[in-house]
Amino acid sequence: MAAQSLPTRRHADVIIIGGGIIGAACAREYARQGLSVAVVEAGPIGGGATAASMGHLLTVDALDPADQIESDLSRRSLQLWQDWLLEQEAHRELAEYSRCGTLWLAADAEELDLAERKRDWFHKQGLAAELLSPEELAQAEPMLRRDLLGALHVPDDGRVYPPRVAARWLQEAQAKVFRARAVGFEGASVRLDDGRELWGAMTVICTGLAAQEQLPTGWLLPKKGHLAITQRHPGRVQHQLVELGYLKRAHLVDQDTVSFNLQPRPGGQLLIGSSRQIGRDDRELDPLLLQQMLRQALHYLPGLAELSLLRCWTGVRPASRDGQPLIGAHPGLHRGWLATGHEGLGITTALATAELLVQLSLGQATTLKPDPFRPERFQESPAHA
Repeated sequence: MAAQSLPTRRHADVIIIGGGIIGAACAREYARQGLSVAVVEAGPIGGGATAASMGHLLTVDALDPADQIESDLSRRSLQLWQDWLLEQEAHRELAEYSRCGTLWLAADAEELDLAERKRDWFHKQGLAAELLSPEELAQAEPMLRRDLLGALHVPDDGRVYPPRVAARWLQEAQAKVFRARAVGFEGASVRLDDGRELWGAMTVICTGLAAQEQLPTGWLLPKKGHLAITQRHPGRVQHQLVELGYLKRAHLVDQDTVSFNLQPRPGGQLLIGSSRQIGRDDRELDPLLLQQMLRQALHYLPGLAELSLLRCWTGVRPASRDGQPLIGAHPGLHRGWLATGHEGLGITTALATAELLVQLSLGQATTLKPDPFRPERFQESPAHA
């Protein structure tokens, strides 16, 4: 029987497809369980959607009960992030970690009310958050426009540089890296585009949007985004700045949207987002949408006009059909598992995703309730025509 020959043919206990932040987190967690890991990645480690992210570590609130699932996932993951970051000072340096905090900016009375409700939610959870007056906001971030009504300050949010973290986690996992593309799956084997075949006890697909090649049509949806970064201008901005209007526009599915989202990077660069183009998976810059995004940034931070842009680029967020990631057994692939569909929360939720997936695949008790993330939920509830 083929199963009897597996021990002598096995390349690793777990074969992970995808070397982004999710795949690297899974590799690290399996290694922590004493399993050997092989990672298949044709591109750069920490590339793809990982390289196109802002690296914002943020607490997701649950003002809407529908958000409770991703709120629980984000909060658990942030605990695991802190465990890793505090484990060694070298981790914080390598990750370019900063506890910069987030300022959620209120431009009108409706957004100020939202800021107050978010503050109350944070306090009920025992989490730090404070409402800043217009005067306090101007003192905290002098470059912001002066007609804002205030902001919610979430001091414990942070930022990291995800590509370096992904590379570090693969080192911690002592992963064997195969620079190729997976083109076929059969039982415990993975066929690569260079003709090699890898054997393991299980396969984990963490390829972001590319995972749709192994899934029924419509389970994953691309959401293209633009980013821009300035030259170094130290000391201009201290916090992650996000307009509260972002929360409304991020869930629109029938139009392209732009919102103000800006992050200070080490050395004084400013990373500017964000945009969403639903259903777009190309990597070409859209000049008109990029202009709209930059105009929105100038609207909130007029002083940006004095700064020089270094470069602009795009990335594609892998979103699931219902907005929740797919974490669990592949519905049709024997010994196959999935971790994808995180949209814009892949960095924040990477470690809790890996923890949950490893617990499920090894038959362990789970820290979080797994049902909302199980991929087979889409088979039980087909998409509407």
